[in-house]
Amino acid sequence: MSSPSSKQGAPLASEKRETFNSRKLFILSAVGSAVGLGNIWRFPYVAYENGGGAFLIPYLVAILCAGIPLLFLDYAIGHRYRGSAPLAYRRANRKAEVLGWWQVLICFVIAIYYAAIIAWAAMYCWFSITKAWESNPEGASGFFMQDFLKVSDDVNVSFDFVGRIFVPMLIVWLITVIIMVAGVNKGISRANAVFMPLLIVMFVILVVQSVFLPGAIDGLNAFFTPNFEALQNPAVWAAAFGHIFFSLSVAFGIMVTYSSYMKRKSDLTGSGYVVAFANSGFELLAGIGVFAALGFMAQNAGSSVDEVATSGIGLAFIAFPTIVSQATLGGLIGVLFFGSLVFAGLTSLISILEVIVAAFQDKLGWKRTPATLVVVLPVACISLILFPTTTGLYLLDTMDAFVNQFGILACALVLVIVFGAGLGMLPKLAKHLNRHSSIKLGTGWKVLVGGIGPAALGYMLINEVQSKINESYSGYPLWFNGVFGWGMAGALIVGAVILSFVPWSKNSKINDPEFEEHQRNVEAEELPDPVGKEY
Repeated sequence: MSSPSSKQGAPLASEKRETFNSRKLFILSAVGSAVGLGNIWRFPYVAYENGGGAFLIPYLVAILCAGIPLLFLDYAIGHRYRGSAPLAYRRANRKAEVLGWWQVLICFVIAIYYAAIIAWAAMYCWFSITKAWESNPEGASGFFMQDFLKVSDDVNVSFDFVGRIFVPMLIVWLITVIIMVAGVNKGISRANAVFMPLLIVMFVILVVQSVFLPGAIDGLNAFFTPNFEALQNPAVWAAAFGHIFFSLSVAFGIMVTYSSYMKRKSDLTGSGYVVAFANSGFELLAGIGVFAALGFMAQNAGSSVDEVATSGIGLAFIAFPTIVSQATLGGLIGVLFFGSLVFAGLTSLISILEVIVAAFQDKLGWKRTPATLVVVLPVACISLILFPTTTGLYLLDTMDAFVNQFGILACALVLVIVFGAGLGMLPKLAKHLNRHSSIKLGTGWKVLVGGIGPAALGYMLINEVQSKINESYSGYPLWFNGVFGWGMAGALIVGAVILSFVPWSKNSKINDPEFEEHQRNVEAEELPDPVGKEY
């Protein structure tokens, strides 16, 4: 049965599924997705607040017991069932398709505000040279809120546009559309092959500069000095598991989609380890660079590091501009820092959008260019209507808290329960992972995914729900949180159910001869039992 879109004359010719030309390009793209804004502006503060150097213990445990096992789950589903999240889950079990559309809609919401942050960072590259914030009597904070964002005093939805945000956002979207239209190899792979080396080089230079700033040693001592008593607090362990979960981009549909583009004979577990530890290495590097700079800032202010340490938007657009104004070669530090945010943000945005594009491409059987334009252009339009406005910050903050954090946790918990206890597919997926992988999986992986994973996710989800119920998020009006917080999170579930009932186009990938051949090869090559070194 054709979809409504096909009856309207939309392009119907199906294309052969693209694959990454090499394992290296897959790893670059996967690392590009994992290394995002959170690695730079969130991890250093999370580690500092949760035991400093001692936090590395629960952090490592979280990587090995939850992060990597769940990453392997995504790889196994995507690579075995060769599709976007909705198609891969449907091929696993018809009723599981709704989980894929839930992830697609979560990515849709994240994409519309993620572009705004990239645009802010791009503008701050220029502001680092001109030190524009020095013109505001309240310094970097006043400039960011009043002069740059022109944030409204009323928490509402306004269409009062801010030109200096709209223009860079438009440019971000134009660059992104070009990359997405080009496809997996000519677009995504090439973009990551350029952006990731640039990101690494820029950030290494930034870290080297930061550690030689006066007071840097105080910041590094604050970051690395271990507080082992903190390890007795369950919240510290929850923080480690929560950070790893979001940092590796698991359960977003991203790694399911990317792994579906890997060649049939691919080292899945070996690639997973490279991606996971490359991501963690970058986070550690970010912690060194950020806290060295904060140590300098604290010395200049005559205060302690804990008085200036912050995370997120406050770190990036308020603390770092202050450092730029005070440091020798501060302009260069600013360009490197905000340039790193731009490249990290772009590689992540590309991966988020690919989840959506691939899903509609598979469902409707469209070619790459029309599928990309039909999906990305509306996302870009909504983004350009809502976020370059005087109330854009309020919308961004609320959507990020309820959809990116709360929504993803709920979706991930349902996912591991469905594929673990519900469908009992972990043994089959473990065999698939073992086919060509350098590190074989056994009972341990199934226990971690089917037991530790749901327990950790359930604990975090309960905490998130309690914290958001007990008090109004950020002090925003109840109606605002109700519509753009709880309402948005709930609407995504309803939307996912509706999309799962939309008929697949006759030219869709649902009955793909290429996939059927792939499945025959998979079943023929599967090992009877896990062999070699077990996880």
